[in-house]
Amino acid sequence: MSATDDALIAVSVVLPACGRMDLLDRSLDALMRQSLDPRSYEVIVVDDEPNHNTLHLVAGWRTRTLDRGPRLVYVANPGPRGPAAARNRGWRAARAAFVAFTSDDAVPAMDWLAQGLAAFSDNIDVVCGRIETPVPARPTDRQRSAHAHEQADFTSANCFIRRAVLDRTDGFDERFSVQRGSDADLHFRLLESGIQVARAPQALAVHPVRPTPWGASLLQIRHAVFDALLYKKHPTLYRQRIETRPCWEHYAIVAALVAALGSLALGFKPAAAGAGAAWLVLTAWLCVHKLKGTAHSPSHVAEMIVTSALLPPLAVFWRLAGALRYRVRFA
Repeated sequence: MSATDDALIAVSVVLPACGRMDLLDRSLDALMRQSLDPRSYEVIVVDDEPNHNTLHLVAGWRTRTLDRGPRLVYVANPGPRGPAAARNRGWRAARAAFVAFTSDDAVPAMDWLAQGLAAFSDNIDVVCGRIETPVPARPTDRQRSAHAHEQADFTSANCFIRRAVLDRTDGFDERFSVQRGSDADLHFRLLESGIQVARAPQALAVHPVRPTPWGASLLQIRHAVFDALLYKKHPTLYRQRIETRPCWEHYAIVAALVAALGSLALGFKPAAAGAGAAWLVLTAWLCVHKLKGTAHSPSHVAEMIVTSALLPPLAVFWRLAGALRYRVRFA
Protein backbone atom coordinates (compact mmCIF):
# COMPACT_ATOMS: atom_id res chain seq x y z
CA MET A 1 0.00 0.00 0.00
CA SER A 2 1.38 3.39 -0.97
CA ALA A 3 1.75 6.45 1.26
CA THR A 4 -1.17 8.01 -0.61
CA ASP A 5 -3.35 5.02 0.23
CA ASP A 6 -2.21 5.19 3.86
CA ALA A 7 -3.43 8.77 4.06
CA LEU A 8 -6.94 7.62 3.18
CA ILE A 9 -7.18 5.32 6.21
CA ALA A 10 -9.20 7.12 8.88
CA VAL A 11 -9.50 4.31 11.41
CA SER A 12 -7.78 1.01 12.16
CA VAL A 13 -9.87 -1.81 13.62
CA VAL A 14 -8.04 -4.17 15.98
CA LEU A 15 -9.64 -7.60 16.21
CA PRO A 16 -7.97 -10.19 18.51
CA ALA A 17 -8.65 -13.83 17.60
CA CYS A 18 -8.04 -17.02 19.55
CA GLY A 19 -8.89 -19.95 17.34
CA ARG A 20 -12.69 -19.57 17.27
CA MET A 21 -13.12 -19.78 13.51
CA ASP A 22 -16.91 -19.50 13.35
CA LEU A 23 -16.97 -16.43 15.57
CA LEU A 24 -14.09 -14.75 13.75
CA ASP A 25 -15.75 -15.38 10.39
CA ARG A 26 -18.98 -13.82 11.64
CA SER A 27 -17.17 -10.77 13.02
CA LEU A 28 -15.15 -10.27 9.83
CA ASP A 29 -18.32 -10.50 7.77
CA ALA A 30 -19.80 -7.63 9.80
CA LEU A 31 -16.62 -5.57 9.49
CA MET A 32 -16.43 -6.05 5.73
CA ARG A 33 -19.99 -4.70 5.40
CA GLN A 34 -19.41 -1.37 7.14
CA SER A 35 -21.11 1.69 5.65
CA LEU A 36 -17.81 3.57 5.81
CA ASP A 37 -15.86 3.83 2.55
CA PRO A 38 -13.84 0.56 2.45
CA ARG A 39 -10.73 2.50 1.46
CA SER A 40 -10.94 4.57 4.66
CA TYR A 41 -10.38 1.81 7.19
CA GLU A 42 -8.26 -1.26 7.82
CA VAL A 43 -8.87 -4.39 9.88
CA ILE A 44 -5.98 -5.91 11.83
CA VAL A 45 -6.61 -9.48 12.97
CA VAL A 46 -4.23 -10.38 15.80
CA ASP A 47 -3.99 -14.14 16.17
CA ASP A 48 -3.41 -14.86 19.87
CA GLU A 49 -3.13 -18.59 19.14
CA PRO A 50 -1.21 -18.50 15.83
CA ASN A 51 -2.37 -21.29 13.53
CA HIS A 52 -2.90 -21.94 9.84
CA ASN A 53 -6.70 -22.02 10.13
CA THR A 54 -6.90 -18.38 11.23
CA LEU A 55 -4.32 -17.36 8.64
CA HIS A 56 -6.26 -19.09 5.85
CA LEU A 57 -9.57 -17.58 6.99
CA VAL A 58 -8.11 -14.07 6.91
CA ALA A 59 -6.45 -14.78 3.55
CA GLY A 60 -9.80 -15.88 2.13
CA TRP A 61 -11.48 -12.66 3.22
CA ARG A 62 -8.55 -10.64 1.86
CA THR A 63 -8.93 -12.30 -1.54
CA ARG A 64 -12.65 -11.52 -1.62
CA THR A 65 -12.16 -7.86 -0.68
CA LEU A 66 -8.88 -7.13 -2.46
CA ASP A 67 -10.39 -4.89 -5.13
CA ARG A 68 -12.77 -2.84 -2.99
CA GLY A 69 -11.11 -2.95 0.44
CA PRO A 70 -10.80 -2.57 3.32
CA ARG A 71 -7.15 -3.36 3.91
CA LEU A 72 -7.03 -6.62 5.88
CA VAL A 73 -3.93 -7.58 7.89
CA TYR A 74 -3.02 -10.77 9.75
CA VAL A 75 -0.64 -10.40 12.70
CA ALA A 76 0.59 -13.40 14.70
CA ASN A 77 0.99 -12.92 18.44
CA PRO A 78 3.36 -15.69 19.61
CA GLY A 79 3.54 -14.24 23.11
CA PRO A 80 2.95 -13.03 25.66
CA ARG A 81 -0.61 -14.15 25.11
CA GLY A 82 -3.85 -12.66 26.35
CA PRO A 83 -6.28 -9.99 25.16
CA ALA A 84 -4.15 -7.10 26.44
CA ALA A 85 -1.03 -8.27 24.61
CA ALA A 86 -3.00 -8.98 21.43
CA ARG A 87 -4.61 -5.55 21.41
CA ASN A 88 -1.27 -3.86 22.02
CA ARG A 89 0.30 -5.71 19.10
CA GLY A 90 -2.67 -4.68 16.97
CA TRP A 91 -2.73 -0.96 17.67
CA ARG A 92 1.04 -0.69 17.32
CA ALA A 93 0.64 -2.04 13.78
CA ALA A 94 -2.16 0.43 13.01
CA ARG A 95 -1.74 3.11 10.32
CA ALA A 96 -4.63 5.41 11.27
CA ALA A 97 -4.90 8.20 13.81
CA PHE A 98 -7.94 6.51 15.35
CA VAL A 99 -8.02 2.91 16.58
CA ALA A 100 -11.26 0.95 17.04
CA PHE A 101 -11.29 -2.13 19.24
CA THR A 102 -13.74 -5.01 19.11
CA SER A 103 -13.61 -8.77 19.74
CA ASP A 104 -14.05 -11.88 17.64
CA ASP A 105 -17.30 -12.77 19.43
CA ALA A 106 -18.87 -9.35 18.78
CA VAL A 107 -20.93 -8.39 15.73
CA PRO A 108 -20.60 -4.66 14.93
CA ALA A 109 -23.58 -2.96 13.31
CA MET A 110 -23.20 -1.80 9.71
CA ASP A 111 -22.70 1.85 10.75
CA TRP A 112 -20.53 1.03 13.78
CA LEU A 113 -17.37 2.69 12.47
CA ALA A 114 -19.19 5.69 11.02
CA GLN A 115 -21.04 6.36 14.28
CA GLY A 116 -17.94 5.90 16.39
CA LEU A 117 -15.88 8.35 14.36
CA ALA A 118 -18.74 10.86 14.27
CA ALA A 119 -18.67 11.04 18.09
CA PHE A 120 -15.15 12.54 18.13
CA SER A 121 -14.44 16.25 18.39
CA ASP A 122 -11.34 18.29 19.17
CA ASN A 123 -11.73 17.76 22.94
CA ILE A 124 -12.73 14.07 22.81
CA ASP A 125 -10.00 11.44 22.70
CA VAL A 126 -11.86 8.26 23.68
CA VAL A 127 -15.30 7.02 22.69
CA CYS A 128 -17.15 3.97 23.97
CA GLY A 129 -19.98 2.51 21.90
CA ARG A 130 -22.98 0.47 23.00
CA ILE A 131 -22.98 -3.25 23.65
CA GLU A 132 -26.09 -5.42 23.35
CA THR A 133 -26.10 -8.91 24.87
CA PRO A 134 -29.47 -10.53 24.07
CA VAL A 135 -30.59 -13.02 26.72
CA PRO A 136 -33.84 -14.93 27.40
CA ALA A 137 -36.47 -13.56 29.77
CA ARG A 138 -35.30 -16.17 32.31
CA PRO A 139 -31.54 -16.29 31.72
CA THR A 140 -29.00 -18.55 33.34
CA ASP A 141 -26.72 -17.04 35.95
CA ARG A 142 -23.97 -16.89 33.31
CA GLN A 143 -26.26 -15.14 30.83
CA ARG A 144 -27.35 -12.63 33.47
CA SER A 145 -23.73 -11.80 34.29
CA ALA A 146 -22.94 -11.35 30.61
CA HIS A 147 -26.01 -9.16 30.15
CA ALA A 148 -24.60 -6.78 32.76
CA HIS A 149 -21.85 -6.09 30.22
CA GLU A 150 -24.31 -3.69 28.57
CA GLN A 151 -23.90 -1.32 31.53
CA ALA A 152 -20.09 -1.27 31.44
CA ASP A 153 -18.54 2.20 31.46
CA PHE A 154 -15.75 1.01 29.17
CA THR A 155 -15.16 -2.13 27.14
CA SER A 156 -12.56 -3.03 24.56
CA ALA A 157 -15.24 -4.96 22.69
CA ASN A 158 -16.51 -1.58 21.46
CA CYS A 159 -14.31 1.45 21.89
CA PHE A 160 -12.43 4.04 19.82
CA ILE A 161 -9.19 5.69 20.98
CA ARG A 162 -6.87 8.19 19.37
CA ARG A 163 -3.55 6.58 18.50
CA ALA A 164 -1.75 9.44 20.29
CA VAL A 165 -3.52 8.52 23.56
CA LEU A 166 -2.48 4.89 23.20
CA ASP A 167 1.11 5.98 22.58
CA ARG A 168 0.99 8.19 25.66
CA THR A 169 -0.53 5.55 27.97
CA ASP A 170 1.34 2.60 26.43
CA GLY A 171 -1.97 0.87 25.81
CA PHE A 172 -3.15 -2.12 27.82
CA ASP A 173 -1.29 -3.54 30.83
CA GLU A 174 -0.22 -7.00 29.66
CA ARG A 175 -0.03 -8.36 33.20
CA PHE A 176 -3.81 -8.73 33.02
CA SER A 177 -4.55 -11.91 31.08
CA VAL A 178 -8.33 -11.37 31.17
CA GLN A 179 -10.38 -8.69 29.45
CA ARG A 180 -12.18 -7.38 32.51
CA GLY A 181 -8.98 -6.49 34.33
CA SER A 182 -7.18 -4.98 31.33
CA ASP A 183 -10.25 -2.96 30.31
CA ALA A 184 -10.82 -1.57 33.80
CA ASP A 185 -7.13 -0.74 34.22
CA LEU A 186 -6.95 1.24 30.97
CA HIS A 187 -10.22 3.00 31.78
CA PHE A 188 -8.96 3.97 35.24
CA ARG A 189 -5.64 5.21 33.84
CA LEU A 190 -7.53 7.36 31.34
CA LEU A 191 -9.67 8.85 34.12
CA GLU A 192 -6.63 9.46 36.33
CA SER A 193 -5.01 11.29 33.41
CA GLY A 194 -8.03 13.55 33.07
CA ILE A 195 -9.24 11.89 29.86
CA GLN A 196 -12.99 11.43 29.86
CA VAL A 197 -14.71 8.68 27.90
CA ALA A 198 -17.49 9.95 25.65
CA ARG A 199 -20.50 7.77 24.92
CA ALA A 200 -21.67 6.87 21.42
CA PRO A 201 -24.85 4.79 21.84
CA GLN A 202 -25.39 4.73 18.07
CA ALA A 203 -22.11 2.83 17.63
CA LEU A 204 -23.59 -0.59 18.33
CA ALA A 205 -21.94 -3.99 18.61
CA VAL A 206 -24.02 -7.03 19.45
CA HIS A 207 -22.26 -9.41 21.80
CA PRO A 208 -24.13 -12.76 21.84
CA VAL A 209 -23.63 -14.83 24.98
CA ARG A 210 -21.64 -17.92 24.07
CA PRO A 211 -22.59 -21.32 25.50
CA THR A 212 -20.33 -22.37 28.36
CA PRO A 213 -19.68 -25.80 29.86
CA TRP A 214 -21.55 -26.83 33.00
CA GLY A 215 -19.79 -25.38 36.04
CA ALA A 216 -17.52 -23.12 33.98
CA SER A 217 -17.57 -20.46 36.70
CA LEU A 218 -15.46 -22.76 38.87
CA LEU A 219 -12.61 -22.40 36.37
CA GLN A 220 -13.19 -18.72 35.64
CA ILE A 221 -13.03 -17.72 39.30
CA ARG A 222 -9.23 -18.00 39.12
CA HIS A 223 -9.30 -14.67 37.30
CA ALA A 224 -10.10 -13.07 40.67
CA VAL A 225 -6.35 -13.07 41.28
CA PHE A 226 -6.11 -10.04 38.99
CA ASP A 227 -8.54 -8.05 41.12
CA ALA A 228 -5.72 -7.61 43.59
CA LEU A 229 -3.50 -6.05 40.91
CA LEU A 230 -6.31 -3.77 39.80
CA TYR A 231 -6.92 -2.72 43.40
CA LYS A 232 -3.21 -2.12 43.98
CA LYS A 233 -3.00 0.19 40.97
CA HIS A 234 -6.29 2.02 41.52
CA PRO A 235 -7.60 1.52 45.08
CA THR A 236 -10.05 4.43 45.09
CA LEU A 237 -11.55 3.81 41.66
CA TYR A 238 -11.70 0.07 42.36
CA ARG A 239 -13.88 0.66 45.41
CA GLN A 240 -15.98 3.24 43.61
CA ARG A 241 -16.63 1.26 40.42
CA ILE A 242 -15.87 -2.44 40.95
CA GLU A 243 -16.52 -3.49 44.56
CA THR A 244 -17.62 -0.96 47.14
CA ARG A 245 -16.59 -3.45 49.84
CA PRO A 246 -14.97 -6.89 50.10
CA CYS A 247 -17.28 -9.84 49.49
CA TRP A 248 -17.70 -10.64 53.17
CA GLU A 249 -20.38 -13.23 52.37
CA HIS A 250 -17.74 -15.50 50.83
CA TYR A 251 -15.43 -15.04 53.79
CA ALA A 252 -18.25 -15.81 56.23
CA ILE A 253 -19.10 -19.02 54.35
CA VAL A 254 -15.46 -20.10 54.32
CA ALA A 255 -15.03 -19.23 58.01
CA ALA A 256 -18.07 -21.35 58.91
CA LEU A 257 -16.75 -24.24 56.81
CA VAL A 258 -13.28 -24.07 58.38
CA ALA A 259 -14.80 -23.85 61.87
CA ALA A 260 -16.99 -26.88 61.19
CA LEU A 261 -14.14 -29.00 59.85
CA GLY A 262 -11.72 -27.86 62.54
CA SER A 263 -14.19 -28.54 65.37
CA LEU A 264 -14.97 -31.95 63.94
CA ALA A 265 -11.28 -32.82 63.71
CA LEU A 266 -10.79 -31.79 67.36
CA GLY A 267 -13.79 -33.81 68.48
CA PHE A 268 -15.98 -30.81 69.40
CA LYS A 269 -19.15 -32.22 67.88
CA PRO A 270 -21.65 -29.58 69.12
CA ALA A 271 -19.45 -26.76 67.83
CA ALA A 272 -18.98 -28.61 64.54
CA ALA A 273 -22.74 -29.05 64.20
CA GLY A 274 -23.37 -25.36 64.87
CA ALA A 275 -20.72 -24.18 62.42
CA GLY A 276 -21.92 -26.72 59.85
CA ALA A 277 -25.47 -25.43 60.19
CA ALA A 278 -24.22 -21.85 59.69
CA TRP A 279 -22.31 -22.95 56.56
CA LEU A 280 -25.41 -24.70 55.20
CA VAL A 281 -27.65 -21.67 55.80
CA LEU A 282 -25.20 -19.21 54.25
CA THR A 283 -24.59 -21.47 51.25
CA ALA A 284 -28.34 -21.94 50.75
CA TRP A 285 -28.80 -18.17 50.90
CA LEU A 286 -26.14 -17.71 48.23
CA CYS A 287 -27.76 -20.35 46.02
CA VAL A 288 -31.21 -18.75 46.33
CA HIS A 289 -29.69 -15.36 45.51
CA LYS A 290 -28.02 -16.77 42.38
CA LEU A 291 -31.25 -18.44 41.25
CA LYS A 292 -33.44 -15.38 41.78
CA GLY A 293 -34.79 -14.23 38.42
CA THR A 294 -32.92 -16.91 36.48
CA ALA A 295 -33.84 -20.15 34.73
CA HIS A 296 -35.01 -22.98 36.97
CA SER A 297 -34.25 -25.93 34.73
CA PRO A 298 -32.99 -29.00 36.63
CA SER A 299 -29.53 -28.67 35.10
CA HIS A 300 -29.20 -24.99 36.02
CA VAL A 301 -30.52 -25.51 39.57
CA ALA A 302 -28.04 -28.35 40.08
CA GLU A 303 -25.23 -26.16 38.75
CA MET A 304 -26.13 -23.33 41.13
CA ILE A 305 -26.21 -25.73 44.11
CA VAL A 306 -22.77 -27.12 43.30
CA THR A 307 -21.17 -23.78 42.44
CA SER A 308 -22.66 -22.09 45.52
CA ALA A 309 -20.87 -24.66 47.67
CA LEU A 310 -17.54 -24.54 45.84
CA LEU A 311 -17.20 -20.94 44.63
CA PRO A 312 -16.72 -19.18 48.02
CA PRO A 313 -13.59 -21.14 49.05
CA LEU A 314 -12.19 -20.89 45.52
CA ALA A 315 -12.91 -17.16 45.37
CA VAL A 316 -11.26 -16.52 48.74
CA PHE A 317 -8.26 -18.63 47.73
CA TRP A 318 -7.68 -16.74 44.49
CA ARG A 319 -8.23 -13.32 46.07
CA LEU A 320 -5.69 -14.10 48.80
CA ALA A 321 -3.34 -15.56 46.20
CA GLY A 322 -3.59 -12.28 44.31
CA ALA A 323 -2.91 -10.29 47.48
CA LEU A 324 0.25 -12.34 48.07
CA ARG A 325 1.40 -12.24 44.44
CA TYR A 326 1.02 -8.48 44.12
CA ARG A 327 1.89 -7.67 47.74
CA VAL A 328 -1.19 -5.65 48.50
CA ARG A 329 -3.60 -5.69 51.42
CA PHE A 330 -6.64 -6.89 49.52
CA ALA A 331 -9.65 -8.92 50.63
